[in-house]
Amino acid sequence: MPEKILIIEDEEKIARFIELELTHEGYEIEKSYNGREGLEMAEKGHFDLLLLDIMLPELNGLEVLRRIRKTSEIPIIMLTARDAVTDKVSGLDMGADDYITKPFAIEELLARIRVALKRKKNMTKESATLDAGKLVLDKNAHSVTFDGNPIELTNREFLLLEILLENKSIVLSRDTLLEKVWGYDYMGETNVVDVYIYYLRNKLDAVSPEKIIETVRGVGYIIK
Repeated sequence: MPEKILIIEDEEKIARFIELELTHEGYEIEKSYNGREGLEMAEKGHFDLLLLDIMLPELNGLEVLRRIRKTSEIPIIMLTARDAVTDKVSGLDMGADDYITKPFAIEELLARIRVALKRKKNMTKESATLDAGKLVLDKNAHSVTFDGNPIELTNREFLLLEILLENKSIVLSRDTLLEKVWGYDYMGETNVVDVYIYYLRNKLDAVSPEKIIETVRGVGYIIK
């Protein structure tokens, strides 16, 4: 099955050129010409890698990157005419895997794509599942089980549990969880973390004889 790449690039000639080259290399390609549509496609589709321009209409590439990184670790290569160091630093700090400046040689882009996809495969092999005793979270299958029995979680509950398991035996403050799960610019109710911990606990306590998520009073939450 060919690997699937989404190109989010507003210059149609460039997007078409990249599409033809990548299709020739055996990749399956989809395209978007604006940031908002590209974000929706990235969130709904099952892509292996994104090529993301910064200067996009409707929603700029850095904002698309920031929103995608709330819920996904898909490899993202920033593809842009802007070559200022600050732009590169911003993209990489926000979670981009690589950065290539226009104009570029297609051979270089192909090499960077191969590296990013290989890194993803290696990471998937190493960390596809997280566990705490009989509780197992599978990132690839987007599933959670306890002693082999499935637990139905919403996307937000799943991400909250994933963050807690990735930081097992570390107390995470409400502010840390709020930033990692909802984003640093979240403007909703401040007790949203406590509400979702309550939802998540109810589902876990229904199948586990012991408390999985513990409260450290005045600090935050932990899975030991």
